[in-house]
Amino acid sequence: MIKIENLRKQFGETIACNIPSFTINDGDILGLVGNNGAGKTTLFRMMLDLLKPDEGHVELDGIDPSASEAWKQDVGAYVDDSFLIDYLTPEEYFAFIGKISNIPQKAIDERLLQYEHLSGGEVFGQKKLIRNLSAGNKQKVGIISALIRQPKLVILDEPFNFLDPTSQNVLKRTITDYATQTQATIIISSHNLQHTTDISTRIALMEKGEIIRDLSNQDSAAKEELTAYFGD
Repeated sequence: MIKIENLRKQFGETIACNIPSFTINDGDILGLVGNNGAGKTTLFRMMLDLLKPDEGHVELDGIDPSASEAWKQDVGAYVDDSFLIDYLTPEEYFAFIGKISNIPQKAIDERLLQYEHLSGGEVFGQKKLIRNLSAGNKQKVGIISALIRQPKLVILDEPFNFLDPTSQNVLKRTITDYATQTQATIIISSHNLQHTTDISTRIALMEKGEIIRDLSNQDSAAKEELTAYFGD
């Protein structure tokens, strides 16, 4: 369970985040939506202790990320390509993740087989450094790196960016299959309302740093309200 209490971040005159109270339950697939500047990435960065809040705190299963590193073993995240080690090949990067996570290379190799469809034949075995991959293939490496340790919490910022339509559909299936297999909590931000409503069990709508709607998405029930908010 993730608890957010009195979380606030301001840059100059701009309030990037102002969330008095919000809870994300175990097993939620939460879609975080909002226009540019709504505060989605700022929220993710505070959750991952990459940015210090001005006030308040986040708790991940009772752990304040700013006070302990114990949460890291249970969290997989990809926010942007700064998360990657781009002078490695994808295989070297995944091996590195396995090494620092005490996961045997054999287990890493077996887990990578699950993501061959997502890779589209353009990530594995290419003998290319990550820095020389296309933006879409870097995105795939980042997403796989967030999942490969099989964390209980997954955070993905705009995961559909840079992916072609086929890869976007494969990613939707990858996320829902992962949730079914692991019962993990998954939080994604996306500007793509169709993909978000297709996979999310719950939608949080952000505006000017605030969560202004908390919507159940049973049977894509949130789609109508989101369409009305963002316009046709």
